[in-house]
Amino acid sequence: MVRLKKLRMNKKTFIAIVAIVFVAFNLRPAITSVGPLVGIIRDDLGITNSQAGFITTVPLLAFACFSIAAPILAKKWGIEWAIFFGLTTLLIGILLRSFGITSMLFIGTAIVGVGIALCNVLLPGFVKQKFDRLQGVMTSVYTTSMSLFATIASGLSIPLVFNFNLEWNGSLATWSIIAVIGLICWAPLLRGANANRKKERSSQSTKGKLWQSPLAWQVTAFMGLQSMLYYSMVTWLPEIVQANGIPIATAGMLLAYMQLSGLPMTFITPILATRMQNQRVIIVVIALFYFFAMSGLLYIGDSLLAHVFFITLLGGANGASISLSLVLFNLRTTSAGQASQLSGMAQSFGYLLAATGPILLGLIFDFTGSWFIPLVILSLVIILLLIAGLFAGKDAHVFSEQQLSRG
Repeated sequence: MVRLKKLRMNKKTFIAIVAIVFVAFNLRPAITSVGPLVGIIRDDLGITNSQAGFITTVPLLAFACFSIAAPILAKKWGIEWAIFFGLTTLLIGILLRSFGITSMLFIGTAIVGVGIALCNVLLPGFVKQKFDRLQGVMTSVYTTSMSLFATIASGLSIPLVFNFNLEWNGSLATWSIIAVIGLICWAPLLRGANANRKKERSSQSTKGKLWQSPLAWQVTAFMGLQSMLYYSMVTWLPEIVQANGIPIATAGMLLAYMQLSGLPMTFITPILATRMQNQRVIIVVIALFYFFAMSGLLYIGDSLLAHVFFITLLGGANGASISLSLVLFNLRTTSAGQASQLSGMAQSFGYLLAATGPILLGLIFDFTGSWFIPLVILSLVIILLLIAGLFAGKDAHVFSEQQLSRG
């Protein structure tokens, strides 16, 4: 009987891990697949660079508007059903924007953002709920899975158009397949949703105090600034390197390489972070990687080898910063409910800040015809990231012992 019980537990754990991984597979492709296609979409639909930048900004605005609602849905339905609803919404959005019509492109992209927002916010809390003692490892697993498919999506977007004659909308529609698989893998977890709902409700009592925590706002600032850097690069890196003299096909592959080069840092950062008393050393390394990468993109000319080197640094900084942001939600809280609350707050306000990045850079480029000023602005963002990170990286919880005891 003991062996059978252990076997059942192992089976449940395996199913949960597979489900987490396949949800993570869906959290970036619907966005990163757009970057290499921005020029094609712009020319086909006759829109401006700033409007093209808005394609990436729309999901970020959806993240900002709906991230705060994710913990409320988890409290009402259970975290498992809320994530399932997020995946379903993502699938609907992918299909709608694949019609190839300008209005449906933006509407579908907004719906995509809503679906991803729900999963983004609730997955850290689910990991804390199911794998509290292994949260560093599991955060590494799902952030690496997320980044891996972000890489695949960036690399396949152009080949799907030119080698398989799918057109840009057909290329974007391809990622609905992963959403369907994600729903199938997540469905077995819905059986245990009701049993966890009471625990989630009991851990929501400190919600009002979260907004009064300076550390919560510092984590939020770090999340938002790193997201601004990431999504700005996902949107405009192909255009930046093309302006440096790199061909369009190679530019798309360099974007995929940026994602790929970040995988080792994505995986190792949460594991290191959970073993450190504070995370400030990691934050300084991230800032240095970003500074060297931005400086390189400004002055390297058309050297492909130099582009590869500096984009490697950029990928490492991106990978480390996003995975650190996600593990901070768990390290700075004491329960799954609190982790979901902090995740919702940080991603709501953080992505509102991040949403300004792609569209602002597009507007400045339209006005100046050069990527020099946009890259300088991103360098200033890195300084702010370092400052916010040094505060967010200190060893503390967003709720004091007194707040927790009163809660």
